[in-house]
Amino acid sequence: MTTKLTKGIRVSVEPNFKGRFSSKIGPLYLFGYQITILNESSDTVQLIGRHWMIFDTGEGPSEVQGHGVIGQQPILKPGESHSYESGCHLRSSIGAMKGKYHMYNITAQKKFTVHIPSFQFFATSRLN
Repeated sequence: MTTKLTKGIRVSVEPNFKGRFSSKIGPLYLFGYQITILNESSDTVQLIGRHWMIFDTGEGPSEVQGHGVIGQQPILKPGESHSYESGCHLRSSIGAMKGKYHMYNITAQKKFTVHIPSFQFFATSRLN
């Protein structure tokens, strides 16, 4: 698990390998990740957007941006957390992701950025 604290918001990531699949373009490796966002600040905040960089050694980097996470824009009071699972597929058995969340501090009425720690993907067969 990797963890990063930015402006009182702790983001923890646990990646995992889901399996290898065949497709028309060749093999695809499916990876999942569990994220927990913990508000350690004294303010109420809302996650309003995300920006990911995905690094695939078989295809190169790509970007993903959007509102919220998995269709939600959670509000976190001090001490509250939000967890979710998501995933991606890569052309290679090795890759990585990093990113940031766009947040809104409801208490202070201003936007800020929270950095998501970089994490790596390895297909189980590559670990032997």
